[in-house]
Amino acid sequence: MHILLANDDGIHAPGLIALESKLRALGEVSVVAPAHEQSGVGHSITYRSPLQVEEVYREGKRFGWSVHGSPADCVKLGILELCPRKPDLIISGINCGSNYGINVLYSGTVAAAIEGAFFGIPSVAISLNTTTPPDFELAASRSVRILQRLLGVMEDQPPESGSLWSINFPPSDAQLQGVRFATMGVKRHTETMEKRIDPRGRPYYWSGNDPLHNHEFESETDIRALSENYVTITPLKFDLTDYDRLPKKRTPDWDCL
Repeated sequence: MHILLANDDGIHAPGLIALESKLRALGEVSVVAPAHEQSGVGHSITYRSPLQVEEVYREGKRFGWSVHGSPADCVKLGILELCPRKPDLIISGINCGSNYGINVLYSGTVAAAIEGAFFGIPSVAISLNTTTPPDFELAASRSVRILQRLLGVMEDQPPESGSLWSINFPPSDAQLQGVRFATMGVKRHTETMEKRIDPRGRPYYWSGNDPLHNHEFESETDIRALSENYVTITPLKFDLTDYDRLPKKRTPDWDCL
């Protein structure tokens, strides 16, 4: 198996380094990651300027490619140019911080996985809640065990083409309760934007960090499960069409121009 590993925290992020080491148990790993942190950039791509790429070495060996671009840029470039062959699996992470609920739509980590799914390649985003000092080595080991089960690696079952998953781990020191498949918790009950004044008397603003308690704890959601110290697995899709409303709009005659 050939795995393309990306992230949004940058190629020197400890979560990426820990996961790269553990993923070798599953096959060959190619690392293509941003040169600098790209958290919160969503599915942005670079098209008004060239993408600069540099080889990165660790302990005298080539570790991967550093890209001056977004997480989606990294996966696209990895698939089309940098990997020795088309990857069998795209992994993005381990992100420093959870990507639950509607944060999925902002996440560069999840965007990298979505880009892989665009190409019909099974893709997984992995994130770790970091309200305590993170243990990325432990999260990486657990991630590989989940991937083996999720993708059928142990039984040599071919994973579904273009499947897309998001995995979230509770804090490293939490007493894990198990693994739950969960939906995205899409309801918030509060938003925060903090106003401050700079030394020259001008206002500026910090967006809130949106912790778990800013969401509504609906049952069966990733928000509730994470709050109860479960690892959550959420199947995702990138087709945003509202198929429930589409037939209703097709019924009337819209020849009104």
